[in-house]
Amino acid sequence: MTRTMRGHAIVVGVALALTLAGCGGGGETANTSAGGKGLEKTTIKVGALPVPDAVSVYLANAKGFFKEEGLTVEPVTITGGAAALPQIQSGALDISQTNYVSTFLAVSQGKKIKLVADMYQAAPNTFNIMVPKDSPIKTVADLKGKTIFVNNLNNIATLAAETQLKVAGLTKDDVKFAEKPFPEQGNAINSGQADAGWMTEPFITANQSVFGFRKLADTMTGQTEDFPIAGWMATEDWVQKYPKTLAAFQRAIAKAQQLASSDRKAIEEALPKYTKIDAKTASVITLGTYPSELNENRLQKVADLMLEYKYLTSPVDVKSVIAAPAS
Repeated sequence: MTRTMRGHAIVVGVALALTLAGCGGGGETANTSAGGKGLEKTTIKVGALPVPDAVSVYLANAKGFFKEEGLTVEPVTITGGAAALPQIQSGALDISQTNYVSTFLAVSQGKKIKLVADMYQAAPNTFNIMVPKDSPIKTVADLKGKTIFVNNLNNIATLAAETQLKVAGLTKDDVKFAEKPFPEQGNAINSGQADAGWMTEPFITANQSVFGFRKLADTMTGQTEDFPIAGWMATEDWVQKYPKTLAAFQRAIAKAQQLASSDRKAIEEALPKYTKIDAKTASVITLGTYPSELNENRLQKVADLMLEYKYLTSPVDVKSVIAAPAS
């Protein structure tokens, strides 16, 4: 598996500081009076990237949704869902953000993990292939023989790009994918290290405003329209050991997801508090959507597309990976 969304700060002030914070085990204190819920564990550490995708964990803290459940959640900055997998396996993290491509790759490799809540779904122009303003590349077909930066190889970035190459009559063998963290792509492309870059927000807006980059293709169209991007994961052992704690987390996160999906201002207010996205940028970036419950049919679409493009060698039954909310 590869890491997702990692790197150092870009020259523009809207870049994200994706630095790994220190991790430790969560509190084990039993609680029989936390709202009468008797949580097995009242303090948990939750890994999250400082990006718009993970806003619900910060909204749930700010709005008191976790507190209402008798739960204390300590967000821990991670470099990516794949990188966080060893941390949830070791117990350094209780729950963590993950992207679905990494998740299904891990499951196919025998990792015992569960998806416990949904987080982020793509919308138009949230994941674009970008090129310099004076680039001779005008269509996706013009990428033949060119180098495309992606934040990670063999993951959601390359999968999404490949779907657009297919429409243009190309395959992954017709281009060269090269790994480059989002914050570094703009400068590197400008210096001639690549011809294009697969980017997400706020880097789409940043590179448009600073360098004049233009969109070549929206990679969340066609086969990837409304594509599920990220969710929350835990180990199977953790899910079985802390069912009431998990249910409390799921209820609070669902409330926060509903808030995020209905109130953009709440997101805009939250972003500057846990990312390097300033208020002005937060007000103009393009955002995806925030589903409030895991849907096996939507997520199966990810696994099936991975199988079609040979990211998986055998089918993954998504239903078996989902930890259903407690009744």
